[in-house]
Amino acid sequence: MTRKKNIAVLGSTGSIGRSTLEVVRNLHDRFQITYLTTRGNVDLLREQIALFHPRGVVVLDEQNAAPLRAGLNGTVEVLSGTEGLEEVVTRSDVDIVLCSLVGFAGLRPTLRAVEAGKDIALANKETLVVGGEIIMRRVREQKVRLLPVDSEHSAILQCLQGEDPAAIARLILTASGGPFLRLDRTRFGAITKAQALNHPTWRMGNKITIDSATLMNKGLEVIEAHWLFGVDRDRIEVVIHPQSIIHSMVEFVDGSIKAQLGVPDMKIPIAYALTYPERPPGVSPRVDFGALREMTFFPPDLEKFRCLALAYRALETGGTAPAVLNAANEAAVELFLEERLPFTEIPALIEEALAAHAPVFHVTLEDLVRADREARDRVFQRAAAYSRMEGPHASS
Repeated sequence: MTRKKNIAVLGSTGSIGRSTLEVVRNLHDRFQITYLTTRGNVDLLREQIALFHPRGVVVLDEQNAAPLRAGLNGTVEVLSGTEGLEEVVTRSDVDIVLCSLVGFAGLRPTLRAVEAGKDIALANKETLVVGGEIIMRRVREQKVRLLPVDSEHSAILQCLQGEDPAAIARLILTASGGPFLRLDRTRFGAITKAQALNHPTWRMGNKITIDSATLMNKGLEVIEAHWLFGVDRDRIEVVIHPQSIIHSMVEFVDGSIKAQLGVPDMKIPIAYALTYPERPPGVSPRVDFGALREMTFFPPDLEKFRCLALAYRALETGGTAPAVLNAANEAAVELFLEERLPFTEIPALIEEALAAHAPVFHVTLEDLVRADREARDRVFQRAAAYSRMEGPHASS
């Protein structure tokens, strides 16, 4: 009998983490959960412990970890902080690390896991946006698998099976367009947090939902695709496809195009990343083409969705520029979610941070950490100045 593979799920209480646990439960004869982690949702983590019986868990906030540790009374190991994350991903009882942490926080544990020889199922696009040069070099050196969980990159991976990479003409990433696809940009200044979080197709965490509303998520995916598939920016395009049935496409040099289709359900790419190159039976619903009736496509408006244009610019610059793009975006989105900043200031602050940054090339981890910190500091300082001039956004 084949040994079950052990999985550490980083971010198990988030939307991707919860979907991953559903996939593992469906494939219980092939996988078992050895570690779960959360930022602070200890109540849900307790439920997951009862269902999956991990050997250990990590709670980033020590204040939340202490009562959980006392309540479990030694039956499950409880670690805390970033040190706990970096510890569990290197352990011998882990075969696969599924990283669904949000933002820059995913970089260090993913890098540690790769260096420890673990296979990676990556749902944290920011890891490659910020540290693609370092991560992919380590992946090659360690001869481990790094497989994408994002539906768009999973689609490209599937389209490339059996194909010669030299035959790629274009990668075409599809985008739903988010909730403001048909809203005139002159009205963007009045967009509220509730409106931005009301995505028409996907149900995701708050940060990625705002990224979808600004189209920054697609910009980050362009940079991620560059590192995953070794394709330069001029051959990575974005097309708006509101129905979200085609998840991405690959055009080849002979003019033919392959597309991967499916309902918008993250369990499909998660299962593919865990079982690659196999396709185990799944429980996701199927596409009803009769009910669908049509699929539409059109180019994104880069004046309206400036974040996507800024991502292309950062990729073209290279070095630490994508790290600045990501950090400024994370900080600006955080401020918007706290209703301390209007929606229109998100791209404005990112653009300012990029313009002020002198990029470093042939980067080290220390370079990335420094660029990240400086960009965040700049955004928070500029936002504080904006708040003093304009007054609280929540009152507008």
